[in-house]
Amino acid sequence: MSLVNILNMTVLDNPSTFTNPLQFEITFECTGILEEDIEWKVIYVGSAESSTHDQVLDELLVGPVPIGINKFILQTDAPDPSLIPLNDRLGITVILVTCSYKEQEFARIGYYVNNEYRPFDGYNEEEHGPPDVENLDLSKVNRQIMSDKPRVTRFPIAWEGGISMESPSQNDESRDDIMDEDKIMENNNSTSTQNIFSSPAKNEVTCPQHVISPDASFLKDVVM
Repeated sequence: MSLVNILNMTVLDNPSTFTNPLQFEITFECTGILEEDIEWKVIYVGSAESSTHDQVLDELLVGPVPIGINKFILQTDAPDPSLIPLNDRLGITVILVTCSYKEQEFARIGYYVNNEYRPFDGYNEEEHGPPDVENLDLSKVNRQIMSDKPRVTRFPIAWEGGISMESPSQNDESRDDIMDEDKIMENNNSTSTQNIFSSPAKNEVTCPQHVISPDASFLKDVVM
């Protein structure tokens, strides 16, 4: 049985410009005593062709984690455009939020992201011509995270000295599966807004928010 269950994740300030920070309001439940902190990581997929262009935007240790329902805001800077291939700066990509315990990843939430160039109202690529990707003004790129259609993957791990008896999630997908072009098109054409996170319990304990109190003992930036 998992000791940590992600109940909900809300993408804040969405849509936004490409250069604005990324913000996620995360609600999770802890059902048992944890010996160590939980590690959260935000990854921006720079190219579907190779994981070498992936950027780790932030790594954050959360702990000690009290039993109950906890909530915090994870904010990170936008990806470094110089590390993204020119032809991949616009269009659809993926942002991953991963959660690990004792260096074991037990949850991954993937969001499709559409980066669209909008230099002015009424801009049409066919009428006004395609953007110059080599001299792209990123402040005029609109970033929309498809927050109503997250792809959630859960992994069974050993929690406290035992072997997890969980079965792999029915939503399990690899990075390459998420970036598969057919799945992206299928996701775009879907109208389902079903919440595939767990249902929250009644008694909520709100923990310090990262963007308000980054030095709180509950939240610890990972020093590389």
